[in-house]
Amino acid sequence: MMDYYPTYRIIDLSESLYNTNFPIQGLYKCRVVYDSEIREIEYTSYLRREIHSLRLVETDMESHPYKMENRSELNAAFALRGECDDIILVKNGCLTDTSFTNIAFFDGVKWFTPRIPLIYGVNRAELIEQGVLTEKDISLSGLVNFYRVSLFNAMNEFGTIELDVSSIWH
Repeated sequence: MMDYYPTYRIIDLSESLYNTNFPIQGLYKCRVVYDSEIREIEYTSYLRREIHSLRLVETDMESHPYKMENRSELNAAFALRGECDDIILVKNGCLTDTSFTNIAFFDGVKWFTPRIPLIYGVNRAELIEQGVLTEKDISLSGLVNFYRVSLFNAMNEFGTIELDVSSIWH
């Protein structure tokens, strides 16, 4: 937030969450809309998506350090998935993310995650710091060097959604 609002005080998210009707049972996604202050906190029931196939979709979207409220570009790209369950975005010949997760690829020895994703996820950063993932430019032509792809985010732990790279459609 300091990137966008350097003169404002840091928001105490825990205090704001404490003052909401936080769901006690079930799996929920928390959405926080903010600028210089918190504008909205919303909890929605979270259903894990079944992902069995991915389509490669070219994009020119810019990378962002934070999730953006406007998902129109992501939604437009997702609409190009055809018969597939989700997409893998390709920017300047390199793989970046899916429509809702960061990605990592397994070469038989190590897991690699795109060096420049569209969204720099918190879990991704933690997995890199722990040495579980290594950042690397993953080119479309280099996809043949990998066996598995893992999709992960705050709601889907690394390794929960894992597919053979043969499930990626061009």
